[in-house]
Amino acid sequence: MAVIDIGDLSGQLEPGSRIAGLDLGTKTIGLAVSDASLSFAHPRPVIMRRKFTLDAEALLAALRTDAVRAVVIGLPVNMDGTEGPRVQATRAFVRNMVKLTELPFVYWDERLSTVAAERALISMDVSRRKRDERIDSAAASFILQGVLDRLRAIRRS
Repeated sequence: MAVIDIGDLSGQLEPGSRIAGLDLGTKTIGLAVSDASLSFAHPRPVIMRRKFTLDAEALLAALRTDAVRAVVIGLPVNMDGTEGPRVQATRAFVRNMVKLTELPFVYWDERLSTVAAERALISMDVSRRKRDERIDSAAASFILQGVLDRLRAIRRS
């Protein structure tokens, strides 16, 4: 498929569908998956990045395992709203992924998601070493939860 808007995603999801959230880092891909009721985001193990073809294979396998119907990817926009090299890298990753899957992708502004994830892990007294292992999936959960909350608001209106 291609990149779609959050409003379009709401109309395309069938009951019981799951959505994945991604936090694309330079060393890892953070992954989270919703429950079937689209209420809660659940972190999954990170995918260690190597090269695109291997990353894509691992990601698509994980998405198949959880029967995901759409993917939300965090767009790392600068605090002033401008787009830098990380946004370009994220868009390039998605351009390459849409060639390999029919799943729709949705961009989601991820500003401060990693900060929020780190604060949550610190508040749970997770050690620094374990935080480093979990931060990207926790950030993916924050990204996905924001989308799930937005979808719920769209459905109410």
